[in-house]
Amino acid sequence: MKFFIDTANLDEIREAESWGILSGVTTNPSLYAKTGGKLADFEDHMVKICRACEGLPVSAESVAETTEDMIADGRRLAALAPNIVVKLPICEASLPATHALAKEGVRVNMTLVFSAPQALLAARAGARYISPFVGRFDDIGDNGLDQLETVVSAVKNYSYGYWDAEGGPEIITASVRTPHHVTQAALMGADIATVPFAALKKCVHHPLTDAGLKSFAADWAKVVAAQ
Repeated sequence: MKFFIDTANLDEIREAESWGILSGVTTNPSLYAKTGGKLADFEDHMVKICRACEGLPVSAESVAETTEDMIADGRRLAALAPNIVVKLPICEASLPATHALAKEGVRVNMTLVFSAPQALLAARAGARYISPFVGRFDDIGDNGLDQLETVVSAVKNYSYGYWDAEGGPEIITASVRTPHHVTQAALMGADIATVPFAALKKCVHHPLTDAGLKSFAADWAKVVAAQ
């Protein structure tokens, strides 16, 4: 499974990239707002992210509400860098926009997916990536992993005529909160997990690993003291 980082913070992206595990970046308006970014600087910031992880897909989200504006946004964003992926929310307006952009070779990440029918429509329209959410289901007392498993199984039953040469459409497990979400997504065969940096760091750690490191350090200190 591939790891994307879900952030617009350049320092987090650069650190994750230095680990050698990063396969892409996803952003959204909320994540950009957390950086303190301004509207006038948005496109420049996306370019900086693309340069920080050259060659890896970077999802930049449109906030347009009509098909025509989504297409225009998609073209403009895709022109910023060759690794830009246009992020659109699943809705009536975004399906024809996705179809039009896909025919032009523009990659779309269809986001805010919460059901298998939504995912299947996104794939059929030509989305390169499909982002079903997990954690937001958990927030309302539902089981997001069950929903993810349904989406993965349904989408993987078919081919769609777009992005076959790239192995697409790929399923991005989104709204990831815990290492357990990552584990279960991998077991289901989801292609990608996009993970906030805090959750990504949790994946590195385990209580027994931390205890073992502490024990090794303490024992080595005894060896050094015995000289």
